[in-house]
Amino acid sequence: MAPPASSVQEATIHSNYGEKYADVNWDELGFSLTPTDFMFEMKCFQGEDFSQGNLIPYGKIELSPAAAILNYGQGLFEGLKAYRREDGHIVLFRPEQNAMRMKMGAERMCMPSPSVEQFIDAVKQTVLANKRWVPPPGKGSLYIRPLLMGSGSILGVAPAPEYTFLVYTSPVGNYYKGTGTPINLIVEDKLHRAIPRGAGGVKTIANYSPVLQALTQAKSKGFSDVLFLDAKTGQNIEEVSACNIFIVKDKIISTPATLGTILPGVTRKSIIDIALDFGFQVITLLL
Repeated sequence: MAPPASSVQEATIHSNYGEKYADVNWDELGFSLTPTDFMFEMKCFQGEDFSQGNLIPYGKIELSPAAAILNYGQGLFEGLKAYRREDGHIVLFRPEQNAMRMKMGAERMCMPSPSVEQFIDAVKQTVLANKRWVPPPGKGSLYIRPLLMGSGSILGVAPAPEYTFLVYTSPVGNYYKGTGTPINLIVEDKLHRAIPRGAGGVKTIANYSPVLQALTQAKSKGFSDVLFLDAKTGQNIEEVSACNIFIVKDKIISTPATLGTILPGVTRKSIIDIALDFGFQVITLLL
C-alpha cells in the first residue's frame, strides 16, 4: 500500500526521457562504491559563511597531513538517495531533513555549515551532473554522500581554520544482501557505540570506526549487523550500526527515543509520520 501523499515529501529534480545510461550491470548492483563523473566542492574559512561552490570531476582531493579531519576527526557526513520514477523523473526524498541535521551536527562540532538551500542546491547539481548513473526504476538508487570536514591545518586541539563541503555519488543496490529478506542481528553487550552526553546523536565520522570491531566479528559469525545496547545500563537497545530500530507488535510500534546517544534518522522520522497516518500507535522508549 502506498503511503499517504501528505506523509511523503519528494523533490523532483529532473525529467530525462530517452536518456543514455552508464555502462552498469544494474541487475547485479550492490552497496559498494562505483565512481561517477562529477562531485561538488565548496570551501569557507572559520568565522565565515559558505558562498559559491562548483562541480568538479570526481577524483582525489588534496589535504594537509595536519588537516583537522585527519588528526581530530572534525567531520560530518550525510547519506540520501535519488530515485528514477517510471515516468522518467528523478526525485529526492526529504533532502531538507538531511540539510537540517548537518547544520545541527556542525554546531556541535564547531563547524560552519551550508544553509539548507545551499545543501539542497549542491545535491541537485551533483545528481543532475551524474544523471546517467541513476539506476532504472526498480534497479536501485543513486546514493548521495554530502561530506563536511575541517580541511584546514591545525596542530593543537581546536576548530580548523578552513572547511570543505563535498558531495559525491554512487549507484547502489540494497544495503543488506538479499533484497526483501529479513536481516539477522546480534546483540553487542561488551562494546558501546555512544555514551550519554557524547556525540552519538550527531552524524560525525568519529561515530563509525568504533563500531567496526563489533561489526566485523558479527559478520564473521554470519550476522547482518550489530544491535548496540545503552552504555549506562547495558540493558536497553539503542540502534544498529547503520540504522535505527523499530519493534512492531500488532498496531504498536516502539523505538528508542533520540536523547543524544541515538542518531535522529530521516527514515526514522518518516516511518513514524507514515505509521501515525496509518493508525499505528508509536511509542518512543526512554532509556
